[in-house]
Amino acid sequence: MVQKMPIDEFLGVIRSRRSCRRFKPDLIPDEWLEKILEAGRWAMSGGNGQPWEFIVIKDQKTKDKIAELAARDREAHFQIERTRVEELRHHGYRQSPTNIPPLRAAPVVIAVVGDRRTMQSSNLYARFIFGEGGPAASYFKNMGNATQLLCLAAEALGLGAQWSSVNAAWEESLKTLLDVPEDLCIPTLVPIGFRDGKPAPPYRRKLSEIVHHEKYDRSRYRSGEDMYNFMVELRRRTRDAYSQGV
Repeated sequence: MVQKMPIDEFLGVIRSRRSCRRFKPDLIPDEWLEKILEAGRWAMSGGNGQPWEFIVIKDQKTKDKIAELAARDREAHFQIERTRVEELRHHGYRQSPTNIPPLRAAPVVIAVVGDRRTMQSSNLYARFIFGEGGPAASYFKNMGNATQLLCLAAEALGLGAQWSSVNAAWEESLKTLLDVPEDLCIPTLVPIGFRDGKPAPPYRRKLSEIVHHEKYDRSRYRSGEDMYNFMVELRRRTRDAYSQGV
């Protein structure tokens, strides 16, 4: 059996990927950017519907406007998040988010545009019986696959990237800014560039905690108290990541 590439090399790219929130102004070579987009093109999709298209944004005025729109939306998030108890609040919303640095400072922002009409390529059962989490679930999985590959390709090139979700509250304004047709969507933005700083230490649950053999091991089922403690620890680690900006 011949491996196409050393598996540890592949895992190394996956393990080293981090959400980058602080970028250097250095430009990305066009050939690197094309490789990143090529990776996104080869994402998996139900029925091979390939719902994704990509808008490459480099103009600073456009990026500034995108960041402004994002800040308006996240202000609403902040007002809701502050109702949580302190130890469970998302660190990104511990203060009013008047600025969204990754969207403003990254040399390139990729808008991941989706076409829901491609769901016709998959079976009709999921559309009518609401399989896989809802009638549009497979479409969003497809878009997530493409977004993840963009981020992994950036990491393979030594670049930083961030998965930035676009919420319905500001998607319409974003579509107007980028002249995206009404029946298309923008579920994610991906700012990409050279990292300005060192990534925070990684955190993932141990493999022994998440893998079951033959059937679910109920001795490892997490109680409500276990989940609360997990969330408190997760928020602590999140604070470390946000404080370092990468």
